[in-house]
Amino acid sequence: MTHLFVDTSAWYPLADAGHPDHESVADELRARIVEGARIVTTDLVVAETHVLLLRRAGRRAAMAFLEAIRQAPNQIEYATPQRVETAVSRWLNAFVDQSFTFADAVSFAVMDELGIRDALTLDRHFATAGFVMVPGRG
Repeated sequence: MTHLFVDTSAWYPLADAGHPDHESVADELRARIVEGARIVTTDLVVAETHVLLLRRAGRRAAMAFLEAIRQAPNQIEYATPQRVETAVSRWLNAFVDQSFTFADAVSFAVMDELGIRDALTLDRHFATAGFVMVPGRG
């Protein structure tokens, strides 16, 4: 089974039909789901997205996201102590010239651990970290 990691920078345009990247991100996600991909994200990305939606789109949109994210084919991975340690040592400490967020670094640790190369994201930090941005922006 293939996997696709989805970042906050993609979840938000997916939830906002008026966002300029909505169609390209939604098309890519649909295509991957049709191919049978497992959609992976982290609890930190879920929290980031919830806050962003709550502030920009309101409670209803934020709660709809929380309901949808818990359904198949979505898989939420958690920031375990080992993943946090990897995030800090391998990504935050090693890339001192980058402004990776903690959530990004945990995402990178999860992606590495699970062997995921593709990230549905608009955040170029994923390409900087060596992952493939889809739709092709990196």
